[in-house]
Amino acid sequence: MAARQQMAFTLGFHIVLASIGIGLPALTLLAEWRSLRTGDHVYAELARRWMKAAGVLFAVGAVSGTVLSFEMGTLWPGFMDKYGQVFGAAFALEGIAFFIEAIFMGIYLYGWDRLSPRVHFLTGIPVVIAGLLSASFVVTVNSWMNQPRGFKLVNGKVTDVDPLAAMFNPATPVQATHLILASLMVCGFIVASVYAVALLRDHRARRVDRYHRLGFAIPFSLGAVCAPLQVIVGDWASRFVADNQPVKFAAMEGIEHTQSGVPFRFAFFEVPNALSMMLKFDAHATLRGMDAFPEDVRPPAEVVKTSFEIMITIGMALLSLAAWWAYSWWRRRRSVARAGELSKHRDLPWKPWFLRAATLAGVAAAIAMEAGWTTTEVGRQPWIVYGVMRTEEAVNPNPGLRYGLYVVLAVYTVLTVATISVLRRMRRPEPPEPAELPEREEVPVS
Repeated sequence: MAARQQMAFTLGFHIVLASIGIGLPALTLLAEWRSLRTGDHVYAELARRWMKAAGVLFAVGAVSGTVLSFEMGTLWPGFMDKYGQVFGAAFALEGIAFFIEAIFMGIYLYGWDRLSPRVHFLTGIPVVIAGLLSASFVVTVNSWMNQPRGFKLVNGKVTDVDPLAAMFNPATPVQATHLILASLMVCGFIVASVYAVALLRDHRARRVDRYHRLGFAIPFSLGAVCAPLQVIVGDWASRFVADNQPVKFAAMEGIEHTQSGVPFRFAFFEVPNALSMMLKFDAHATLRGMDAFPEDVRPPAEVVKTSFEIMITIGMALLSLAAWWAYSWWRRRRSVARAGELSKHRDLPWKPWFLRAATLAGVAAAIAMEAGWTTTEVGRQPWIVYGVMRTEEAVNPNPGLRYGLYVVLAVYTVLTVATISVLRRMRRPEPPEPAELPEREEVPVS
């Protein structure tokens, strides 16, 4: 249990940093590209600040990632000893991608005002690409744990290792796509939530700060674009789990007994036959329940179902916010084309209730990612390698692992406080040249 708790805590901590590490460089390049296209200094200032924050979080992520690397060997020696040769190539490639990302991030940060604008922009492209590759290589290991390929077991010994087959296992496309979209969503909504707080302050002060509006609009738009795409990929992932890990799917959906015409149950409502229809396109299709599998291979159903429902609930809420943002943008564009309507609708996307919801969206998106990760990992139990090696066979049998958990909790607490302190010192003290809002009668703000 101590090994599970330590791994869960450090992975849960690192995955949020990794998400920001994937999304923030992309947001930075987008802002700098707009600066090059328009000559607008506000975009350039946003890009500079975002990449500085990315540099700080990259350093913290490197620390937490290094801890995870050591934990793989110290907490799960049976796993690493037996199967490390199968998936080790993916970790090696991830290390190469990480170094490329670090090198070009250093060049990008140092190159401000030292390189030409176009060359400086180009040095940021490898940062984004390497970050995506780094995440993808790591995900191939987890997808392999869910769909092991690329080896044979002969008398308990691993033979005929094929690292490429292990990396490009059937679960890799869906898991990699799902995680990358989730990372972009989490980063977009977290960054936007910071600027939403500032915009709420602007409303109280009755002024318009373009810096904060753009700082909100760019990352929130990224999250809003990814939200509907994630729904499509999430459906793909659910169908994949139903076909390849049916006991996990039964736990996710709370199917206790094998039956035909399975209803869709969520929270306090139920739609008859809907789950069978959605999954098999047959309202009377039979789906296997938990009772179709031996007790010793069933995951903790309540944990899996609860985490899955949390992920879905937050995902739908974020999708609703994204839809409102898209509608507001469309209506604003229409108002520009109609004389006399611009002043009436210009404040439409910035309603205080919307900004309050956007403030919560950052934390909510991170919670949804943690819940999705819990669904994936706990749903695979009791296997560390699905159908091949049980978690109890992989864990370090030596006593005293709980002391390592206490040390990790203490170190990560200090690391979190230090990171927040540094980021707070980097924040903008005052918005630049705010313009006064017209009277409330002309521009409604509530």
